[in-house]
Amino acid sequence: MNRPLHHFVTGAAGFIGSQLVDRLLDGGDAVSGVDDLSLGRLENLASAQQSNSFFFVERDISEPSAATECIRSAAASQGTPDFIWHLAANSDIAAGVADLSIDYRRTLQTTYAMIEAAKAADVRRIAFASTSAVYGERDDLLTEDAGPLLPISNYGATKLASEALLSAAAESVLERIWIFRFPNVVGPRATHGAIFDFLARLGSKPEKLKVLGDGSQTKPYLHVSELIEAMLFISQNADNLRNVFNIGPRGDGTSVAFMAQRVIDRVLPGTPIAYTGGDRGWIGDVPRFRYSTERLAALGWTPRLTSDEAIVRAIDELASASIQ
Repeated sequence: MNRPLHHFVTGAAGFIGSQLVDRLLDGGDAVSGVDDLSLGRLENLASAQQSNSFFFVERDISEPSAATECIRSAAASQGTPDFIWHLAANSDIAAGVADLSIDYRRTLQTTYAMIEAAKAADVRRIAFASTSAVYGERDDLLTEDAGPLLPISNYGATKLASEALLSAAAESVLERIWIFRFPNVVGPRATHGAIFDFLARLGSKPEKLKVLGDGSQTKPYLHVSELIEAMLFISQNADNLRNVFNIGPRGDGTSVAFMAQRVIDRVLPGTPIAYTGGDRGWIGDVPRFRYSTERLAALGWTPRLTSDEAIVRAIDELASASIQ
């Protein structure tokens, strides 16, 4: 019988990180987490905090010394981690456009710091939450081998730079890395995004729902539960030195117009939509892209939900939570 593993999760109190923590604990493994709570919420860890197999530190890990201290504290509590899941990052693209230091510190510096901490603690495996934003604005089908990669947001740029640091580290101090390129992810515990924004605006019962752009922006959306399934599957089945995978839903994607109308139908039927115009919502927004997940399918995992189905499910979950 295999012994339980010890996972170290950065960004553990966040939208995706906290649900990864729950899934790992449910699987019988030990988990240590760290979060600076700039975007994460302690309430997301309410279930995990009930487990004796969970250890948490509130800390900014943008400096190697802090990251190393956190891993050593986790090791003292539950043994040396077998695996680092690096999810800590700035996930607010618009905020990063306004202030480059946000992405630089919370994304690129935390990646550098975790590599140094992994080296100091002799942790040899890192899985990294990257993004489709590394591809930039392209008309062709986005495959993992596409290039050159020219991101148009600081968010995408620092994620791409983080991928590069991890790739280099795999040549020297790491024995394996996994890079997950996420699409847009939706579901419970989300702290931003179009669904979150629409629900917040409709909560004040406006005469019209303001929607950025012209509604034609179309992207793939994946439910967070399926994202985590895919991440775990890849980490257990992809065993190259460097493993890079797009993760996405079935289907071509969902338009902003579809999303806005479904939110209205769910919480405030009859509200008209007021589009601001233009083909994108903000600087750095990629209005549409086509995403290949053939590599992941060949490995043996496919999602159950289409992009539209993921959106409808997430709207119901978030709307129900806001009423409670």
